[in-house]
Amino acid sequence: MPSVQTDDIETHYEVSGNGPPIVFIHGALSDRSAASQQLAAFSDSYTAIAYDLRGHGDTTNPRHVPYSIDLLAADLHAFITEMGFERPVLCGVSMGGMIAQVYASRYPDQLSGLVLADTFSPAFLGWRDRIERSSLVNLTAGLVRLVGYNRAKGLVLWFGRKLERDQTTSLRPDAFPDMDTADAANALRAVADFHTTDVDLSSITVPTLILYGEHETAIISRHVPTLSALIPDSTVQEVPDAGHASPWDNPEFFNSTIQTFLTSQAPIEAE
Repeated sequence: MPSVQTDDIETHYEVSGNGPPIVFIHGALSDRSAASQQLAAFSDSYTAIAYDLRGHGDTTNPRHVPYSIDLLAADLHAFITEMGFERPVLCGVSMGGMIAQVYASRYPDQLSGLVLADTFSPAFLGWRDRIERSSLVNLTAGLVRLVGYNRAKGLVLWFGRKLERDQTTSLRPDAFPDMDTADAANALRAVADFHTTDVDLSSITVPTLILYGEHETAIISRHVPTLSALIPDSTVQEVPDAGHASPWDNPEFFNSTIQTFLTSQAPIEAE
C-alpha cells in the first residue's frame, strides 16, 4: 500500500480512479478500509483517496503521544499538500467529520466541497449535550484503558447497537480492525476534547452536504441543525435505514446522495 511522509508520520493511503480528487476521512477506531465502498463507487469519475489517520491502520503515531483534532487537521493539510491535490472535496465521517470541519474552516479557498457525515459540532449544545457526550466518550475510553481495546471492542459495539435500538447491523466487531490500546485511547481522547477546538463554522464557504443516519443517536443528530445554521452554503439529508455508520448501513443511498451533491452543487474540474 502506498505511503507518503507527512511531517513526523508516514501516512498510508489507498487511491482509485482518475479525475478530480475526493478525500475520504474515516472515524475513530477505524481505518482507510471504512471507505472501500466509496472508493469503488467514485473511482469511475474521480480520484478517490482514503488514508489512515495518525495511530490508525498502517499510519503509526510516534511514541503513542496524545493528539488533538487540530493535529489531525494539520496532518490532513500536510497530506493534501504532499500529494499535490488541488481543491479537493473532503468527506469526513464521525471523527473524520470533525477533522474536515477544522480543515474547511481554516482553508476554505483550498476546497471545492465538503461532506460531513455522522458528526457533531465542537461546542456543547446545553447541559444535556455536555453530560451525554462527555459521559459516552469518557466511559468508553475508561473501559478501553481498563481491559484493553481489543477485549473491549465487542462490548463497545454492542452498546452502540443498543443506542441505535438494534435498527442497524454495520456496528459489528469485524468492521473495526484491532489496534493498540494506547492508540484507541488517544483517538477517543481527541474526540472527547473536540469542544476545546476553535472552529468558526461560518468561515466554511464551500458547498457543504450534511448527512446523518435515520437511527443516529441524539448525541449526533441534535447537532445537525447547528451545523446547517452556521455553515452558510449547506444542505442536510437524512440517510434512511442507517445509524452512526451511514456509509456502511446504506452505501447506495449515501454514495448516490454525494454524487448528486457533487454534480449539482459542488462541481469540480479535473486537474
